[in-house]
Amino acid sequence: MTDRIVLRNIRLEGRHGYDDEEREAPQPFEVDVELVLDLQPAGIADDLDQSVDYARVYDIVKGVVESTSYRLLEALAEAISREILAAFRVAEIGVRVRKPAVRLGGPLDYAGVEIWRRPT
Repeated sequence: MTDRIVLRNIRLEGRHGYDDEEREAPQPFEVDVELVLDLQPAGIADDLDQSVDYARVYDIVKGVVESTSYRLLEALAEAISREILAAFRVAEIGVRVRKPAVRLGGPLDYAGVEIWRRPT
């Protein structure tokens, strides 16, 4: 299946980071979500009930990023994927989390993780 719903570069602030001081004040995070599912029924019927509501996906991502605190980007990505998989019937989900303000001792655009999960 190659149909996908894509939400690219959701920009939010959250309190995530390995060191305690990184979690003291909100920092910027960027999230991409890709949902793999059959979009043909929704496309033919022009019916949101046969697809996934983008606004609900956005709200889930926003809620997880802004109301939780994780030490690892891996844990944040897992939490986002679990919440979305619990809310929607999709074949697969991809979540990318980027942290642009990361401190690694030199200049870089961001540090990030990408995970792909299927419902269990």
